[in-house]
Amino acid sequence: MDAAPAVPRPASRAGQPRLTDLTDRLPFAVDDGIVVVTIMAKARRLSTDEYFQYPETTRRMELVYGVVREPPAPRWGHQTVVTRLTALLESHVRDRDLGRVCVSPVDVVLDVERALVVQPDIVFISAKRMSIVRERVFGAPDLTIEVLSLGTGLHDRTIKLDWYRTYGVRETWLVDALSRQVDVIDLAARGEPRSTFEKDDRIRSTVLGDLPIIVSSIFE
Repeated sequence: MDAAPAVPRPASRAGQPRLTDLTDRLPFAVDDGIVVVTIMAKARRLSTDEYFQYPETTRRMELVYGVVREPPAPRWGHQTVVTRLTALLESHVRDRDLGRVCVSPVDVVLDVERALVVQPDIVFISAKRMSIVRERVFGAPDLTIEVLSLGTGLHDRTIKLDWYRTYGVRETWLVDALSRQVDVIDLAARGEPRSTFEKDDRIRSTVLGDLPIIVSSIFE
């Protein structure tokens, strides 16, 4: 079992509310009835260390305030977009030695004490911050990417985006295969400006700069 290094408690930015304590009000209602939530027979919430004792698996799992959340396996279309975008980002990042790109499932520990562990579809961690990576990621990645699906899209757009904002992720992309658009959200900026890219647009990122990635190429 890994000994988890301390993860800084989130500090609220000016003009933004602090994350409310959802320990007794778990945020599953926004999902569309597809996500399965499992709780241990002990009828109590797990600690982060207890979650880490689960057998290693390639299934998507997240720990939300001590409750294990298991969505069903993503559909083919979802995974083809994840695969294509990961390959495009990996080429750009590796050629410039910017850091590392990793695809889910990989645990990102946002809060050890409150047992909040998420698995974004894709994460990027800059070279200067690779110290947060051990067997897992302990802290906020520079960039998180969520490819939206019918079952978890609303959750990703609202609650999960709020977690990323609160715990210090610099930028999040929401990739919508139905509308064939990419929303890039600058979580570090006042007002959190959102840019939408589509069709033959090249994606611009505050974290990765101008990218040689045309939106339509993600959905080929």
